[in-house]
Parts: sequence; structure tokens; C-alpha cells
Amino acid sequence: MKRFVDGIDRSQGLLLPDRLEDYVHEDNPVRVVDAFVEALDLSALGFEAANRAAGGRPAYHPATLLKIYIYGYLNRIQSSRRLEREAQRNLELIWLTGRLAPDFKTIADFRKDNGGAITAVCSRFIALCRTMQVFSHAVVAIDGSKLKAVNSRDRNFTVGKVKGRRKQLEESVARYLAELDRADRDATLLPEGRVPHLKDKLAKLRAQMDKLDTIERQLQDAPDHQISLTDPDARSMTSSGRGTGTVGYNVQAAVDAEHHLIVAHDVTNAGHDRTQLSAMAKKAREALGTERMTALADRGYFNAPEILACEQAGIIPLVPKPLTSNSKAEGRFDKRDFTYDPATDAYECPAGEHAIHRFTTEENGLTLHKYWSSACPRCPMRTRCTTSSYRRITRWEHEHVLETMQMLLHARPQAAVARRQTVEHVFGTLKSWLGTTPLLTKTLPKVRTEISLAVLAYNMKRMIKIMGTQGMVRAIAA
Repeated sequence: MKRFVDGIDRSQGLLLPDRLEDYVHEDNPVRVVDAFVEALDLSALGFEAANRAAGGRPAYHPATLLKIYIYGYLNRIQSSRRLEREAQRNLELIWLTGRLAPDFKTIADFRKDNGGAITAVCSRFIALCRTMQVFSHAVVAIDGSKLKAVNSRDRNFTVGKVKGRRKQLEESVARYLAELDRADRDATLLPEGRVPHLKDKLAKLRAQMDKLDTIERQLQDAPDHQISLTDPDARSMTSSGRGTGTVGYNVQAAVDAEHHLIVAHDVTNAGHDRTQLSAMAKKAREALGTERMTALADRGYFNAPEILACEQAGIIPLVPKPLTSNSKAEGRFDKRDFTYDPATDAYECPAGEHAIHRFTTEENGLTLHKYWSSACPRCPMRTRCTTSSYRRITRWEHEHVLETMQMLLHARPQAAVARRQTVEHVFGTLKSWLGTTPLLTKTLPKVRTEISLAVLAYNMKRMIKIMGTQGMVRAIAA
């Protein structure tokens, strides 16, 4: 009995199939890519060269290049150089392109020049899913995640970073000058060759100081007082709540709670999520084609005007309120211990007194009403309520919207769990596919294109898992 399995002789003739079709099984996901792209009206979606005039060397059809990219992102191959190699040796890709093998520059230029059209293809796939009636529940979970840009932290500058770097340089200059002073007093205190080295270091430090001066002037003109030298659109952002940060982009996603499909997405360079709720919720509702929708989000999205905008648009937001007050931690009453009576427009405090309306003001574009009770100075519970003479309560003019939302959250305690189960693993999958390296592209429009391809590939893989390859092909052809 043989110990090992033997391979065939490399010089032996092989009777391989004559047709490319025979190399790709009916259940191969690559057939879904082919059917989907062939069913698209690429000219209507905005792809360049789809209606190319005659003359000159024939160009690659946009459908061919789009198939290459979708296949690449489905199989975690995002690099144009790697896609060029795969197009020459990968049987699935050879079948998909009809044995065409564009060079990496052609592949990269296609992604660069057709960003808007590729994003439209991503939306078109969600529209296809809607026609397949997979969105029976109008519930989405919204979340954001930071992805690293092609820009190191050392090449990103803020006012604080410039001040810190300038302080370091000044300390280094002072240290080197002190060494030169010692050498002037006694040349034997420093080893031979140290003085020229110090002078060279001082020259380099002064050049760095001049560069910082230039950067500081640029920061004054920047709208957000931040600049990045490698990728001008990348921004420094905190991540994971640990005080650490990354220079990158904030990827927003609205995920269907039933099948975990990404129904809407966006890429911003805002370092927080507070202003993203209504825009993402409206995009998701439009993608789902429904009038009413529930949007789940975490505390990072809590913003009164954003919640009001959702409510006015017919969207039910469920966003827990962050606990920003230290009153409870310090053993005092907080706002939740005060009961509002709309009939009398007053708050009842824990001592049974009534805090009445005193005046109205406007802060940060919000109309706020102020309340307090005249009984506060002589109240026996005042030390448990406030450290000042009066306990003042602030009420937004649309506070009832926030109160209604909190009541809905209390009635649906599983909402937070549903949000985590819906959206967090999606970002985990996308980050796994994209890898631990920075994004491949620079500037916000190109990064949006890159993320759109990743989202399209993710949604396609999800639908293949739900419907099967042949089911998807039939649905596309219908």
C-alpha cells in the first residue's frame, strides 16, 4: 500500500474541457455577479465609456471592469495589481471576463473615474432586494465605525498637536544649545565630532520649526482647524472610547434587522455620530420604500434636533439618552426625579414643591424653558438636590418628543440587544474583509467608492446565502 497520494506526471497530456463554461459550476457565486452586471443599464447609471465613440484602440467595456471589482471584493482581493494577476490565472475570473485581462492601471482608473456610478450600482442591488420582498420588517440599526486612512498620525496636525510638537522641538533645541555652551567653555567635555553633529541637529530642528510655522498658518485657514498632509480629507478621530485615536474616516451604515443587509451607507470625516442619525435614517427609509420605519442607534447618536427631524419625517428613533450629569453619582437628584405636568407647565420636585416656568432662552439654536421653585432656599432636601440656592430645570420646546422616545425604549428593553446583534457583526465582517491595513484610496469621494464596493460585495454574499446562487440568478432574470 502506498504511503502518499501520487500526483500526475507534468508531461502527461490532459483531456481538459474545451469550454470555459464547463469550469464554473451552476452553484458558483460568480454566476450571480455575471447575471447582475449584465442586467444593469450601465449608461443610465453613469459609467464612462459605456457609449464610447468609434475610433482608436477599443476600450474595455465597463461591465467587464465592474465584474472584476465585484468578484475581487467578494473574494477579499481589493488591490488593482492583485486583480490584474487573478484575471490572468483565476479560472472563475477568466470565465467572468471572457479571458480578458486588463492591466492594473486600467482597473484602478475604472474605480477612480466611476465613483458615483459604482455607488448607484450598490443602491440598485438594494432595489433588487426590495423587489424580491426580503424587507418585510421596516426596522434598521444604525451605527458608525472608524476606518484608517492612508495618512499616518505623524502627518495629521491639529492646533494641540502643533503646540505639543513645538514644545518638544524647543526642549531639544535648548538641550543641544546647552551642550554647545559647555563645549565652548571646555572642548574636552564633549567627544570629538560631537559639535558638528549638534550643529547639524540644530539646523534640522530649525527647519522643522519653520515647517510647523507654515502648518500653523494653514491650520488657521482650515474650517475645522485640522489638516492631513497625505490624504487631505482624512481626520483624526477618537476610537473605542479609550482615548486613543486614528486618522481615518467615519463609515455609517443602516442595517436591516431581519436579514442584516446594509440598506444604506455613507462615509464622512466627522469624528462623531451625533449629526448622522436623521440623514442615515432617511436614506434607509428611501431604500426600503416604506412610509414608516424604526431606527435603532446607540447613545453616540443622541441629538435632540436629529431625533426631532426623524420624528417629523415619520421615522421612529430609538436612541438611549447618555447620562451626562454627575448628580446621581454624587448622591443628588437628577432631572429624572422631577415630574413634568403639561397642564400647569410646571415640574414637581421630590419634596413635593412646584418648579414653575421663569423665562425662555435660546442656546445653540435650541429654544429652552427654565424652571425653578421659590421654596428651594428653605427646602430641607436642598443639599440632596443642588449645591446652589435654587435647583433650575431646563426643558427643550420639543422635550415631549424625547420623552415619548424614552417611553418606547422602556417598553422595548430588547432594542439595545437587537441593535448590537444586527449591526456590530456587519462592521466586524467588513473590517475583516478590508483587512487591518489602511484603506487603498485617498480623499473622501474615492473612499466612498471603495466602501460602496465592499458594501455591494457584502450584500451580494448575504443574498446568495439566503436565496442560493440559482435562486439569485432567477430573481435577477425575472
